[in-house]
Amino acid sequence: MDSVAGSFLPIIIFVGIAVALGLVLMLSAMVIAVRNPDQEKNSIYECGFNAFDDARMKFDVRFYLVAILFIIFDLEIAFLFPWGVSFSEMSMTAFWSMMVFLAVLTVGFAYEWKKGALEWE
Repeated sequence: MDSVAGSFLPIIIFVGIAVALGLVLMLSAMVIAVRNPDQEKNSIYECGFNAFDDARMKFDVRFYLVAILFIIFDLEIAFLFPWGVSFSEMSMTAFWSMMVFLAVLTVGFAYEWKKGALEWE
C-alpha cells in the first residue's frame, strides 16, 4: 500500500499547491480589487448575447469551435495524468503512441488557428 500512496504523492502535492495558489489569488483579488460597479457591469450577460433575446436566434459557429477545443484539451489532460504517473514502467510503444496522440492534437490546433477559428471580431 505504501508504494501506491508513494506513487501518487507528487500528484497530491501538485493538487495541494494548485488549490492553495488558487485560494491565495482569489482572496488577494477580493482584498485588493477596486469595486466600482455600474449598471452595465451588473447587467445579466450570458455567452456573448443578451439574456432576454429571441430564443430562435442563431449562434456563431465560433462558440462551438471553442467548446470543441475545450473538450479536446480536457481529454488530453485526462490522458496525460495517468500516462505521466506510469511513465517509468512504460514501453517505447506506449511512449510513441502518446507522441502520435499529441501530434494529432497539435496539428488540429494549428489547423484551427490557421483557419482563424480563434479570432474574434
